[in-house]
Amino acid sequence: MAKFTRPDGRAADALRPVSIEVGVSKFAEGSARIAFGDTIVLCLATLTDSVPRFLDGTGRGWITAEYAMLPRSTPERSQRESIAGRPGGRTFEIQRLIGRALRTTIDLKALGPHSVTVDCEVLQADGGTRTAAITGGYVALAHALRKISPSPLVNQVAAVSAGFVEGELMLDLAYAEDSIADADVNVVATDKGELVEVQGTAEKKPFSRADFDRVLVLAMDGIGQLMDAQRRALR
Repeated sequence: MAKFTRPDGRAADALRPVSIEVGVSKFAEGSARIAFGDTIVLCLATLTDSVPRFLDGTGRGWITAEYAMLPRSTPERSQRESIAGRPGGRTFEIQRLIGRALRTTIDLKALGPHSVTVDCEVLQADGGTRTAAITGGYVALAHALRKISPSPLVNQVAAVSAGFVEGELMLDLAYAEDSIADADVNVVATDKGELVEVQGTAEKKPFSRADFDRVLVLAMDGIGQLMDAQRRALR
C-alpha cells in the first residue's frame, strides 16, 4: 500500500507553518493574529473592571471566550449565526473549550475583580480552528494582562491536533487530512505538561491504547513547539 503523502508535502510529525502577530488591534487591550498554515484566527482580548454576578464580592476575576467563523472563512459562504438567531451547538462547544483552556493559565484570585473576554474570529478555516483559537487566545490574553503587576498568569497553554490518516500518525491535521482521518484527537496542555482537555474521535475504526499514547506523545511535542512560538511573539 502506498504511503499517504500530505497535500502540503509536510513530514508526518511536522506542524503547518505557524505565525503569530501581536498588537494587531488599535482598540483591544490584547490582540493576536495566528495562522496554522491556511487557518487564520484573529483573537481580541477585552479587559474590564467587573465580574459576572456569581463572582460579586469574592475578589476573584474571570476569563471567558467567544468564537465565531466569518461567513466566507470556508470555500462556500455560510449564514451568520446572528442571522440564524443563535449560535450553533458546535460554536457553544468550542467557545466553552477555549474559555476552560484559558482559565487554566490564570490565578483568578490574583486577577482580582476583573474580567477578560477573548473573542476568537476565524478569518479562514482549513482545519484546526479550535486549536489555533486556543493557542492564539493565550497570546491575546497575555498581551492584555501585560501591565498588571504582579502578573496573574501562572501557566501557558496551547493546543494541536494529531491523528491517523490512512493508518499513519500525523500532527496538526489540515482539513483535507481531517476529513478523511481514521481518528482525530485535539489535545490542550499547559507548559507544565499537564493535560487540560483531550477530545478524541475514531471516525472510521477504533484505535488502541498504545496508539492513543503515540498520539499524546506527538501532540505534546507539537504543543512544545507552539509554546516556543507564543513566547517569541510575546517578547
